[in-house]
This record gives sequence, C-alpha cells and structure tokens, in this order.
Amino acid sequence: MSMLFTQHYTLGEARALLPHVRCWFSEIDALTNRIRESELSLSPRLKMGEDLGGHIVNSQFHDMQRVHAVLGEFHQREIQIKDLNRGLIDFPALLDDREVFLCWEKTEGDITHWHSLESGFSDRQPLLK
Repeated sequence: MSMLFTQHYTLGEARALLPHVRCWFSEIDALTNRIRESELSLSPRLKMGEDLGGHIVNSQFHDMQRVHAVLGEFHQREIQIKDLNRGLIDFPALLDDREVFLCWEKTEGDITHWHSLESGFSDRQPLLK
C-alpha cells in the first residue's frame, strides 16, 4: 500500500504537539497583525511616491521572514494547514491501516475528530475512545 505521507502521528503524538501548535498560531497571528499595521502605515506614503526604508520596512520584512519560518515548522512535520485564519490543521495518521487526517482547529481544546484524505472538515468523524 503506497502512502502519501512519510510522517504519521498517533493521537498521543499529535496531542503532545498541540502546545507548540498553539504557540505557533499565536505567533503567526501577532506577526500578521503587525504586518497589517505597518502596511496601513506605509500604504499612504507609497501612494505619494515616497521612497521607503528604515526601521518600519526592516521590521515588516523581519516579521514576514518569521511567519515563513513558523510555517516551516508545520511543513517539516507534514502537518497540513487547511485554514490559517481559523487555525485549522490536519495531522497525517493511520487508522485501521489507512491514511487519514486527525483534524483540529485552534478553538478546540483537544483532537477529537478525523477525516479521510479526500474529505475535509465538514466530513469529520469522532474518534472512538
């Protein structure tokens, strides 16, 4: 049987990563808010043809670079980000010898659902305890 993912998480392994995942999402949220704020600050100046640089622009690039690095944390672990704003992710897993996703959203306290690789959030099934 050929697998799409090289990394498969047990429920315990995925749950153990949740504190890190929550921190990553918090950091991304804070960084994207700062990026938006600096964009609002810089946009009128750009429209007036001002040549920009300095601390605000450097900070914005640093924040974008950090967002990219945090997204790399998900990528290197093969954790699928399905909706960045909602904090919706899928952990590749094996359930009854078939590849599935353990599904979690940042508003949820725990991982309690799964779905097939072909389906999504709306087709989630509860994990049997």
